Amino acid sequence: MKKIFIILAFLTLTTSGAFAQRFAYVDSEYILKHIPEYVSAQKQLDDLSVQWQEEVDNKYGEIEKLYKAYQNDQVLLNEDMRRRREDEIVKKEKEAKEFQRQKFGYEGELYQQRIRLIKPIQDRVAKAIQDVASNQGLDIVLDKGNEVTFLYANPKLDKSNEIITKLGFKPDASLVK
Repeated sequence: MKKIFIILAFLTLTTSGAFAQRFAYVDSEYILKHIPEYVSAQKQLDDLSVQWQEEVDNKYGEIEKLYKAYQNDQVLLNEDMRRRREDEIVKKEKEAKEFQRQKFGYEGELYQQRIRLIKPIQDRVAKAIQDVASNQGLDIVLDKGNEVTFLYANPKLDKSNEIITKLGFKPDASLVK
């Protein structure tokens, strides 16, 4: 009986401690849409990505043409000429894959540009969130962005507009959350 009482008391204390925590959430995507530097940086990254993807597509288009020409001429080529054409196609494929890796791969140029352009903005947002949380005595601030799923969120707990204001921007109601 004593054990049950102790367990119930422990559960009551831990449960009441959990309810004493103050929660809030922000929508980081909504916040970032309010920062002109972010919108501009994202456009730059998108433009770079499109440009580099076109270059990759052109390289693979050239390889496709070489391969079709090789297939059409294959019966007319001697062994040495066939080998040279095959080597040229393989070399071009390796170059195209290397170019693609350099631009889009892990820690490629697009990744480096993203860090250079977007990380400082994200750091400012994180600092503003910490300041608002500290000033309002919040224990936990969640991000409503892509990775967290809310089945229901009380709008009173949304601190996104306060973060936007803290960053020195005016919340825009036309940017739907």
